[in-house]
Amino acid sequence: MTAVQGVVAPGFEPVGEAFAAAFAGLPEMGAALAIRVDGRTVVDVWGGTADSRDGRPWESDTPSVVFSCTKGLMSILAARLVEDGMLDLDRPLAELWPEFAVHGKDRVSVGDALAHRAGVSAPRVDVTRAQLLDFDAMTRIVAAQEPLWEPGVGWAYHALAHGWLSGEIVRRAGGVAPGEAFAAMAEAVGGGAWLGMPAEVAASAAHLRVGPTLDALVARQAAERDPGVVDWLDRAMTLGGALPATLVTDDDGFNADDVRAAVIPGAGAVATARAVAAMWSATVVETDGIRLLRDDTLDEVTRERTAGAPVFAAPAPWPRWAAGFQLDSDARRYLGPTSFGHDGAGGQVAFADRAARVGFAFVTNWMEADDSRATRIVDALRALV
Repeated sequence: MTAVQGVVAPGFEPVGEAFAAAFAGLPEMGAALAIRVDGRTVVDVWGGTADSRDGRPWESDTPSVVFSCTKGLMSILAARLVEDGMLDLDRPLAELWPEFAVHGKDRVSVGDALAHRAGVSAPRVDVTRAQLLDFDAMTRIVAAQEPLWEPGVGWAYHALAHGWLSGEIVRRAGGVAPGEAFAAMAEAVGGGAWLGMPAEVAASAAHLRVGPTLDALVARQAAERDPGVVDWLDRAMTLGGALPATLVTDDDGFNADDVRAAVIPGAGAVATARAVAAMWSATVVETDGIRLLRDDTLDEVTRERTAGAPVFAAPAPWPRWAAGFQLDSDARRYLGPTSFGHDGAGGQVAFADRAARVGFAFVTNWMEADDSRATRIVDALRALV
């Protein structure tokens, strides 16, 4: 059994047990879990291996790439601008970002863009590594692109493009670069999260590993792909070759320091579970003296905007989306109908729940295709709150 360290408040022992069980059969996995209820830490545990290459253990403050959990955190930033009267979700995005108006995208609202309805889920051009690392270059590509379907009519998951949309929305509406806005929000609740990893954090960051179920899924998808048909779902992840289909290799993708140091707001945040849980907690209840969003703002930004089958065929169940937030659904089960958050590639899960006044984050460096580890932990928590 992998040794688990940290604290579990009385009454939450089943959650700690579910976390410990997540390591079964995965001796090189590392992970951390942080949960707040009413702003109070009730679970703060970690264990396993941060870097299987040298056996470095996962520590209490080990940060890791949280992949698409980043989208949820960026959506908190956008929601704060809504609260401050600096952003209108029903306003055409082109009023903020005139360059975006080409090819019929002038009808895309800010809310459409945040809810995966902008029509630019994958690039038509092959993105280079240099462009991937350059936030401005990527926003220019997104702005200039002809949409893949009629914007606002349907949806498809903007796996990485969502971040360039949300990041530019934050920059144009708030007047602050997305990395700086992200850092300020994280610091407000204690730090430990970055969008653009500082060089001094690199040595402590977890090294990511692709597990067998994810490896097999990607291999099967590649084998089934028709070489004569553009696979827009694949391009949404790989950008035409700038990233591997699994998002990481042993020394590249999101294991590479230059990628983790870049501002990639769709997937690139590096954070501790403790920091992510604190930010989500602060959206629903005062946390360490900070409340990030008011209840009336939450009413607006967590309203369902997207549901049902996507434009590009994908098996059910399908997720539900608010203004960038992933809502509770059969595709991603949180605590219930008052939950909102975002999961991430390989098994990351982070969310808040308004009724239970919960902030939750599970972070792991062992990437699998299924989400059973975090799901069992959430199931255990649901029975207690």
